[in-house]
Formats: sequence, structure tokens, C-alpha cells
Amino acid sequence: MRSRQRIGIYVDAVNVTMNGGFGLRYDILRKFACRGGGIASRLNVYLSYDEERLKTDADYRKKTMRFCEVLRDFEYKVTEKPVQTYTNHETGEKISKSTIDMDMAVDMLTQSDHLDKIVLLTSNGSYCSVVNAIQDKGCRVELLGFDNISGVLKKAVDSFVSGYVVPGILPVESPYAWGEVGSRVRGVCYDFSQSDGYGFLRFLTKMNDNLWITDSRDEESPYKTIFAHISQFEENLDTSYLPSRELIFEFDLVENDKGLIGENIVLISAP
Repeated sequence: MRSRQRIGIYVDAVNVTMNGGFGLRYDILRKFACRGGGIASRLNVYLSYDEERLKTDADYRKKTMRFCEVLRDFEYKVTEKPVQTYTNHETGEKISKSTIDMDMAVDMLTQSDHLDKIVLLTSNGSYCSVVNAIQDKGCRVELLGFDNISGVLKKAVDSFVSGYVVPGILPVESPYAWGEVGSRVRGVCYDFSQSDGYGFLRFLTKMNDNLWITDSRDEESPYKTIFAHISQFEENLDTSYLPSRELIFEFDLVENDKGLIGENIVLISAP
């Protein structure tokens, strides 16, 4: 009998929030990371904060405390560290620096001895050497991110998934649940004919271990494919970049006599 995978999650919280991940649902993140029956062995969030502002700004203090409380409800360990501020004596410029990434790197290296897979959330390319060291131990590394992801980091990890396409992990204004007819979802335009003016959008419908089965015709694939006409893309979009697995679109799922189609297609993320 196959043993269940031990999963570790490592989130550079401020980096993720500042790069498209505002509103991240950490409960959904846990479900996504442990899809396929994995065990949440290590759940870590690293938060750098402004110590002076924490003392003087009651709203900032309340939001920071609430954020940490919610994470701990979901059984995440939250490592908090103040941002250090230095003054350049030559220019008088104040420089802010956080060493929270060092804490995260050390934890990833030491804890990976007891993990089968690490899910890393950051856009910072400086983690490449850490990722390589972890892989040398036999532990897989999956990168989940939103905007401004380091291209070098994408190539270093075993797999990359855009957080924008994970059902429910970010808020989406929609009257229906993700994937239902009439709902608004996010995905990629993986096929497009410039001469014919149409293509196909692909979106994730469920969370399982078969993300590599991108052909939606396979019954084990977690994806669905829908038709998309050029007239439904936002005005002034340069379609010469299509098809692309890097561009993330948000669109409505509409059903007609020919099946599902995408309407009101808007670009929400590009490298």
C-alpha cells in the first residue's frame, strides 16, 4: 500500500501579497497542496512587519494580529520578524531590509529531510540554490505564484502552477461556483488561430494529482476546454501573443447550442 506523501508549505507572505496574491485563501492553499491525499506535515508562513507602525497604527496592528490568528486556526506556524531600517549616512536615505527569507530558507532545508514535497509561494529568484539543494535530497518542489515570478526560479522547480488558475484560492466576483455555467473563472488560451480569429481556453475544474494531464479529453484530466472567439477578448488586446501558457485570462462560462464558450475575456496577468 502506497504511503501518503508528507507535504510542506512555505509562504513568503509579504512577497506573495505584493505580487498578485492579495486575498489568498490559506485554507484552499492547504487543500491544493495536499491534493491526492497528502499529509500536511509542515505549514509555514513568514511575515515581516513594520515595528514602528505596529505601535502607532491601530488599524495596521489589528489587521496584522487578525491575519496571524486566522493562519493559526488553519494550523500554520507563523514566523514574524520586524523589518530593519538603516540610514545611509552619505545620502540620508532610509533603507528597509528583512531577513525573513533567511529563516524560510533554513527551515526549508532542514525540514525537507522529512518531507516528500514542498509547495513554495514566492516570486523571489534567490531561492533557486535552496530549491536545488532540496531536490538533491530527493524532495520535490512545486512553485505556486501570481505575478513577477522569477523565470530562473520557474525553471529550477519541479513544477509551476499559477495561483490565478487554482479554483477558489483568490476571490473572484461570480454569482456561481467556479466551473458552473454562468460562473467566472481563470485560465489560459493554449490554442489560437490568428487567421481564423478563434481559439480555446483551458481552466482547472478540480484539485488532484493529475495536473500534468492537460488534455481535457482524457477522463482523468482535471481541466476543461472551451471555445473562445476573438470578439470576446477585451478591446485592444494584442492577440499576436496568443496562444500562450503565460498569459492568464478571466472569463465567463456561457453555454450555447454548441457547448461551453468563453465570454467577456479579460487579461489579468502577464509575465
